[in-house]
Amino acid sequence: MSKEAAYHAACVRADETRAQLAVSAQAAKARIAPARLKQDAVAKITASALDGVAYAAAKAQQRPVAIGAAAAAFGLFLARRPLAALFGRLYVRFRKQDTDLPEIDDG
Repeated sequence: MSKEAAYHAACVRADETRAQLAVSAQAAKARIAPARLKQDAVAKITASALDGVAYAAAKAQQRPVAIGAAAAAFGLFLARRPLAALFGRLYVRFRKQDTDLPEIDDG
């Protein structure tokens, strides 16, 4: 192989390597673009949330009574003030009915 042919082959390899480098740089640039990073983060969060929901649903199917009791306790906890007000009003109402009757019947 002559020196000119070797030089020409080296130039062709250099051009191919330069083109591969440019393609790799574009791919790296596309991977670290803010829109792509945001899209990847949203996809991971969505997948994690769906996995968590599926796991919770599977556990709930295994223990329906425990889940029902926990949900009822949580519901009562959230409604504690309205329930306390209701029972307070009922207590006062029943207490008033008892005191309205006279203790001594003069009749």
